[in-house]
Amino acid sequence: MKTARGFTLIEMMVTVVLVGILASVVVPLTEMSIQRAREQDLRMALREIRGAIDAYKRAGDEGHVYRSATTTGYPATLDVLVQGEPDLKDPAKKKIFFLRRVPRDPMNSDMTLAPAATWGKRTYASEADRPKEGDDVYDIYSTSKRTGLNGLPYAQW
Repeated sequence: MKTARGFTLIEMMVTVVLVGILASVVVPLTEMSIQRAREQDLRMALREIRGAIDAYKRAGDEGHVYRSATTTGYPATLDVLVQGEPDLKDPAKKKIFFLRRVPRDPMNSDMTLAPAATWGKRTYASEADRPKEGDDVYDIYSTSKRTGLNGLPYAQW
């Protein structure tokens, strides 16, 4: 006489419960790793753009980029960093480029905006705790209202 081989209902239920428990642990860890990756992208983008803004200012201070007596020496827009400026010390007036492209704010999910429009901009004349846009771009910040894993709002990074 042959007996049927297979799983009993109890074995199936135990397996389903175990898979459910594992899934409930894995999903939050996956979400955290995704957030951590986006935060790393934010750090890199901030560093890249801020470095380009500082390089533009340095080029203006050294006389490579035109700077009037009434301006701060910071770029008027983020797009200027990509479009480049003629090098005043080069006889051929070749352009100096400070960025290949403006990175998008990884915390801003509005894909209809241009990358430069995803960032908050602070003019040189505004306070750090109350940033305002103006005639130049002294600094940038994320426009996200969310808080990072480190407990700081992304706008303060």
